[in-house]
Amino acid sequence: MSKNTLKSIGAVVLGALVGILLSTGSDAMMRLMGFFTGGGPPTGDGPFAVATIYRTVYGVVGAYIAARLAPDRPLMHALILGFLGFIASTVGAVVMWNKLPSIGPKWYAIVLIVLAIPTAWAGGALRLAQLRHQT
Repeated sequence: MSKNTLKSIGAVVLGALVGILLSTGSDAMMRLMGFFTGGGPPTGDGPFAVATIYRTVYGVVGAYIAARLAPDRPLMHALILGFLGFIASTVGAVVMWNKLPSIGPKWYAIVLIVLAIPTAWAGGALRLAQLRHQT
């Protein structure tokens, strides 16, 4: 395996880890603050709207990191991460669909799928703009 291939894999993995850690950390903090319930009944649409906002921001950040660390083609690396997020969100929605809305609203599962690629594109586009500005 070439050095660039390893760098590419590392960039995407690190971008994913940042997004996942920020999201799960924020979820835990929201539970500690009482904003989310921990394992109880759904907390209504408001907390899920807040989670959608911060997960979108973290998706952009993770994709930016993947693009920033990419050895070449930064947007492609960000979009690979977005595609992986799309797949993970879709699998999660399919697996949990019959448990919704008891654990959360169905719209939330759908929104995570819909936003996966656009947030990744935004993170990659930020990196491209940064690169254009540097030249």
